[in-house]
Amino acid sequence: MTDGWPTVELDPVRRLRVMAAAAPGRPLFAERRLAAGFDAVWPVVSDLSGELPGLISGLRSFEVGPPSGGGDDGGRDDGGGVDGGRGPGGDRLEGLAVSVLGHRERFEIVLRSGWCLMQSRVLLGGMAAVPDGDGTRFALLAAVRVPGAGPVQRFFGKLVDRRGEVLLDRLERRIGSGRE
Repeated sequence: MTDGWPTVELDPVRRLRVMAAAAPGRPLFAERRLAAGFDAVWPVVSDLSGELPGLISGLRSFEVGPPSGGGDDGGRDDGGGVDGGRGPGGDRLEGLAVSVLGHRERFEIVLRSGWCLMQSRVLLGGMAAVPDGDGTRFALLAAVRVPGAGPVQRFFGKLVDRRGEVLLDRLERRIGSGRE
């Protein structure tokens, strides 16, 4: 039934750009070409437990594990030590973010090579990367998912743009630090 219809494949960065355009309000979306190759960038950014607290100020910890099927964190204390960032269900994981103030937020995560999407009740986050010559095109997305957040996000538009650039600057420093 779909014969004859045009189709298009979007790479992960373009897919994240579309999600940002469709998100309500004014989400944080930042994109940059990084000098480091994909094989140097993606292992760093996909280490959610190890890297997110260093990249996002105000985040004390981010624990990652296989989906627990709801409820509490299942008693996990693994700090994100799942095999290669993949749970037993394939690319679906669960995360628990804890702010420096102690607020806890649970995330559903899809993590695969070049693509990470994280959703909680109130937040949407994503990262995407694709090889770009000898470098990497990288993008990140953050949005608030609560009614009425749009006007507030639009009001802080320039600050949101600057925050995206700060996060990308931090990422470049982390990748350039020779961290393995």
